[in-house]
Amino acid sequence: MEALRIEATESSPKITFDPSENFFEISGESRPEDVRKFYEPVLEWIHNFGASLSGQSKEIQFNFNFEYFNSSSAKYIMDIMSKIDDIQSENAGIKIQICWHYEEMDEDILEAGEEFQSITDIPFKFIPIPS
Repeated sequence: MEALRIEATESSPKITFDPSENFFEISGESRPEDVRKFYEPVLEWIHNFGASLSGQSKEIQFNFNFEYFNSSSAKYIMDIMSKIDDIQSENAGIKIQICWHYEEMDEDILEAGEEFQSITDIPFKFIPIPS
């Protein structure tokens, strides 16, 4: 499966989903003008990625490293978490972990990660970034 690479802009995050390198990361700020247009291809890619894993056994780590995201983006981030959760529940051999990176002093991003964790069955690892 081909990698998904979207370069960051002033208002949208960098996305690198590269199955050949087993590297999956979203980083930066997320406040795109048209949040649906930005995130729909990401959700479609994750869905197709999950379908490509049928019968496989592997560990996958998704890294989320947001500096900021608005409430419209939060809905799509939750949709991404839900799709990732589906991958794990539909593929017995797949073990997924979410690494939620946050700046040590940024309680809002930490709390958002804790909220996402509470509504999925995916284990989260919270990683503080020194300020």
